[in-house]
Amino acid sequence: MNGNSVLLDTNIVLYLLSGDEVLSSLLYNRKIYISFISQLELLGYKDITVQDRDEIRTFLDECIIIDINTKIKEEVIKIRRSVRIKLPDSIILATSQYLNVPVISSDSDFGRVEEANVIYYEKE
Repeated sequence: MNGNSVLLDTNIVLYLLSGDEVLSSLLYNRKIYISFISQLELLGYKDITVQDRDEIRTFLDECIIIDINTKIKEEVIKIRRSVRIKLPDSIILATSQYLNVPVISSDSDFGRVEEANVIYYEKE
């Protein structure tokens, strides 16, 4: 992967969809990956409106969705054995490691995983 590629955590996608212009400019012309788990979290929200669903799908169509595979599963297992972290977060971190690209997140729990390549973003 080149230095222009990033994986987005679910919270970052939500910030983008809510109109965060700083984040939007930071991601301009980057190759954007999304874990299947973020796709499920975004589209599986109980109170999602039709308009929100359509907006999320349009955004996801512009991204590369990464499904689970054996290598990601192995990384998830390593992460979960070493650190107490939520399963969805460990899948996203393992996906980042699999792709060898940083994950952008505002989730401080990601910092507990030593080998994680995380770019932290604080919403203004």
